Amino acid sequence: MGWFTWFWDILQYLGFSNKCGKILFLGLDNAGKTTLLGKLATDQIHTHRPTFHPNTEELHLGGIKLKTIDMGGHIEARRLWKDYFAKVDGVVFLVDANSPERFEEAKKELDSLLQAEELANVPFVVLGNKIDLPRAVPEDHLKAALGLTGLTTGKTTKPQCGRPLEVFMCSVVKKVGYGDAFRWLSQFLQNA
Repeated sequence: MGWFTWFWDILQYLGFSNKCGKILFLGLDNAGKTTLLGKLATDQIHTHRPTFHPNTEELHLGGIKLKTIDMGGHIEARRLWKDYFAKVDGVVFLVDANSPERFEEAKKELDSLLQAEELANVPFVVLGNKIDLPRAVPEDHLKAALGLTGLTTGKTTKPQCGRPLEVFMCSVVKKVGYGDAFRWLSQFLQNA
């Protein structure tokens, strides 16, 4: 598993061990959800077809056990998202930062998730993926486009109140940024 195992071993050393959680991977189609899950599971990048059925993967990364559910992002699949909200410990919402023409659609879906009563206290990580591509927007632009300016809770400390919400820019293909996001999310997971 290479560098990723090393990363999670460091997390375990820092006290993020023996934690577990159920995480939903959500976002529009072609945002990189399945690619990220594959990268986390096998440390490999593969070309994937669109996800038509939920993919479940149990990951053991360092001392953290994650049950991940990768949901499709096309319109028909989004109707099923709510069926998986029960007992969720975190949501990873991926956005293609290289496709600003889809930000309005992503904002609509994210707003709906943030307003869902079942997810009222669930921490959210928004990953602005594909920052290695030429049209990718910077973090401030993505936050503004998604209506998150001033709503994020901080990357370095656990928020005292309210729903934890943070944006991280990443490139799944280049192995950049998502490690910080999972480290941030891990502080909200329960001890096993």
